[in-house]
Amino acid sequence: MNRIAEGAFKLSASDLETILTLVRTGTLAQAGERMGVDGSTVFRSLQRIERGLEQGLFERTRAGYRPTELALALAEHAEQVEVQVESARSIAQLAPAQVAGTVRITTTDTVLHGLVGPALKLLAVKHPLLTYELHTGNEIANLTRRDADIAVRATRQPPEYLVGKHIGPIQVALFASKRHDGAVRRYADVEAGKAPWIAPDDALPEHPSVLWRKRHFPKVVPHYKVNSILTVMELVALGLGVGILPTFLTRERSDLVQLTDVIDDCQTELWVLTHRESRHLRRVSAVFKHLSSTLRL
Repeated sequence: MNRIAEGAFKLSASDLETILTLVRTGTLAQAGERMGVDGSTVFRSLQRIERGLEQGLFERTRAGYRPTELALALAEHAEQVEVQVESARSIAQLAPAQVAGTVRITTTDTVLHGLVGPALKLLAVKHPLLTYELHTGNEIANLTRRDADIAVRATRQPPEYLVGKHIGPIQVALFASKRHDGAVRRYADVEAGKAPWIAPDDALPEHPSVLWRKRHFPKVVPHYKVNSILTVMELVALGLGVGILPTFLTRERSDLVQLTDVIDDCQTELWVLTHRESRHLRRVSAVFKHLSSTLRL
């Protein structure tokens, strides 16, 4: 019989937490920071677990710790333990009306500043004990890896393994600055080639606005290539050129002028998404329901 069968080594809940955290973060330092210990403590714990199991759980690479199939399988069980423990804590709260804990949200900087931030400000009045970890990026992988509890994303087709609420269409149009020194006052000026373009080509090569411009203005090379739609807006407002922007982001801006009607070819859909297993957690459910009912395009 092997050592595990003899009961010489038994995985504990803390062991599973170590494995899950290292799977999520990929480095000892980040895992330690998330667990409230230093990286060397995580390393010693991992060595002890691997000795007990008599096999490795991670491949050490220059990029960090890459989980083996066994580590990923154990991480799935760890997630189930995590959900159950958190559910038990919620049930045991002395004041059931109060919701506490940290909710991790992933979205883009555009949606965060234009929609999610204002919505969370409203939620703070109802649930002041909630705290948030906010990650901005253009990929949905964070939710896939369980690095986040909720994703607020622009997508026409969300992944099947997530559950969500469809908020509505994200409409966009072409904008210029209202500055008096701006050379662009109408769409005809853009068609005449008088306007420099500001666009996220390298950061978001498949973005609907990039694809639309390349179809309708194939010879245009943007004067300014940036890594976010939010930056497009700020540079347009400064009078550096024209750019395609979501109308929800510009509706409170008096320094921008809309040059076109809504561009239907660029329309995408906004979703609030979460995991099937996590949606019943009180902290996640409270934020998910609030965002689903509050976000307005």
